Amino acid sequence: MAKTSAGLLLYRRGNDGFEVFLVHPGGPFWAHKDEGVWSIPKGEFEPGEDPLAAAHREFTEETGLTAAGDFTPLTPLKQPSGKIVHAWAVQGDADPARVRSNTFVFKGREYPEVDRAAWFDVAEARKKILRGQVGFLDELERLNP
Repeated sequence: MAKTSAGLLLYRRGNDGFEVFLVHPGGPFWAHKDEGVWSIPKGEFEPGEDPLAAAHREFTEETGLTAAGDFTPLTPLKQPSGKIVHAWAVQGDADPARVRSNTFVFKGREYPEVDRAAWFDVAEARKKILRGQVGFLDELERLNP
């Protein structure tokens, strides 16, 4: 059975369309990588667990923030790894400077799961986000002409 993740695609409207909130993975492997490695805040969930509840939990674990509003389900996407990612779009705001992530240990050192977050317009987000998540941006654009 394929692994599953759930996450939130936070977006806000600006003068020239909208921006999306993405996070950069922490740890030594990702430290010097930028384009194609950012993600929506997300994480794995277990069979039987409510995916939207898992998306809320993961958003808070990875950012230290909470999201509220009307959550619009997006079409789940199969990642190159085979993992299925479920996502919900929600309009809101967040201060990237306030992001505080949970941590993990690798080779005896502790690292944040997310080392930074940022707002990107959709064109820039397409360059930054993992290729398997670009479909979420496409669907968000269709839902918000």
